[in-house]
Amino acid sequence: MRECPIGVDYPPIGRLVHAHSCNSIIQQGRGESDPAFGARRSRIRDKPKLKTARAQAKPIARASAVKKVAKTVKAKRPQTRKTVGLIPAIHFDVRNFLGTLGAGRSNASYRPKAVIYRQGDPADAVYYIETGKVQLTVVSQHGKEGVIAMLSAGDFFGEGCLAGQPLNMASASAMARSTISRIEKKAMIAALHQHPAMSEMFMAFLLSRNIQIEADLVDQLFNSSERRLARLLLLLANFGKEGKMETIIPRINQDILAAKVGTTRSRINFFMNKFKKLGFIEYDGGLKVHTSLLNVIVHD
Repeated sequence: MRECPIGVDYPPIGRLVHAHSCNSIIQQGRGESDPAFGARRSRIRDKPKLKTARAQAKPIARASAVKKVAKTVKAKRPQTRKTVGLIPAIHFDVRNFLGTLGAGRSNASYRPKAVIYRQGDPADAVYYIETGKVQLTVVSQHGKEGVIAMLSAGDFFGEGCLAGQPLNMASASAMARSTISRIEKKAMIAALHQHPAMSEMFMAFLLSRNIQIEADLVDQLFNSSERRLARLLLLLANFGKEGKMETIIPRINQDILAAKVGTTRSRINFFMNKFKKLGFIEYDGGLKVHTSLLNVIVHD
């Protein structure tokens, strides 16, 4: 046992306690002269500073981690194409595409009143109007004829074969000089499967055609024959469609107008003369339609 420092006078009991404590500290190697003891004391003294530094570093670390995650998510996000509504806004040139089909596609020119196909013929092809106008008519067993559609350039017809129709339900004939592309059923199905742009364009046409049929049905049920005639003339002039309004319509038979409107030829003649006197239309070699004809539909 080592002795306590010389020169300090302790009582007997106090000297023993002091000697015991000094001896135990020296034996454990924790005297003030020991480096470990000094390091421990400095750690205790600097502990508040370490807590402050760690508290300041946590938000910085979290912010950097969030940035890394955001960059990763952005890099993995797939590139999507901007669309308008449900159908993507694409520009698809049908003429150029049909020219690439080769087998299964043919072109033909038709004069006015020429028959493209008749009601009851085999439905084995889809037709596309490149130029001109086409009407679809249905004849009843008693010989009564009705016009169910008047189509223009950019429209398809005969698409019922794609749904399994074995025969054509209507006759198709040219209303003016027309150029028609005929696409066989197999070639059309293959084109729709292999070319998404063609499928989207064809689906857009079918949807617009369905909307047109519903509007025609509502017009037939609730509007007068005068309003139906005014609406038909505006549609023939391309009113409300893309592009400029075609004010001059090729010569059209009043019997065809009567079949489409669902009235007699005499009533059509009466309304046409009325529209002419009011300045809504002009016909001298061709039928010229003015936008003022819309007043008949709005204010009837």
